[in-house]
Amino acid sequence: MFKKIIPFLVITLMSVLVFSCKDDVIPKPSSYLRLDYPEAKYVNFENECPFAFEMNSDAVIKKEPNCGFTITYPKMKATIYLTYKPVTKNINELLRDAQKLTYEHVIKADDILEQPYLNSDKKVFGMFYQVEGNAATNSQFYATDSTSHFVTGSVYFYAKPNYDSIMPAASYIKNDMQRLMETLKWK
Repeated sequence: MFKKIIPFLVITLMSVLVFSCKDDVIPKPSSYLRLDYPEAKYVNFENECPFAFEMNSDAVIKKEPNCGFTITYPKMKATIYLTYKPVTKNINELLRDAQKLTYEHVIKADDILEQPYLNSDKKVFGMFYQVEGNAATNSQFYATDSTSHFVTGSVYFYAKPNYDSIMPAASYIKNDMQRLMETLKWK
C-alpha cells in the first residue's frame, strides 16, 4: 500500500511546491517624482516703485502696470503675482480685500494657516497665509505701513492643483515669498 501512496504524495507535494512559488502580483501605488531644488540665492531688487525687496536669483521678474510685478519660476511652472496699491484713507478696504482673496480658497483648502508679520523698525506689518490642500494658490501675503503703501502677493502654479504633487515646489516658493515679505522696505 505504501508503494501506491508514495508516488501520489510525491506528485502532490511537487505540485504544491511548484504552484506556491509564484509571487503575488500587487499593483504599485501611484507616486510622484522627487524634486530637489538648488539652494536659493537672494538678490536685492529695486526700481522706481516705492518699495524694494529680496528675491530668488533663479526667478525671472517682469514689471506690470501700477508697480505690480510677476516673478516667474519657469522650472516649476509657477508665478508670484505682486500688486501695489497706495493707501489713501482706504486701509480697511485694502485689508478686507486681501483677506477676502485668501478666504475664497476655503472651499478647496484643507486648512489656512495665518502667520502675522510685524517689523516696527522698517514699518512693515502684514499677514502671511499658507493654504493647505488642492486650492489654486498655496501661499499669499499682504504687507503695509498702514499709512502710504500696501503690497499683496500670491503664487499660482500652471498645473492642476494637486497638493501632493506640487508640494516640493510650493514649499520652495513659500520660503521665497516669506523672504520677500521679510525683506520688504519702503522708499
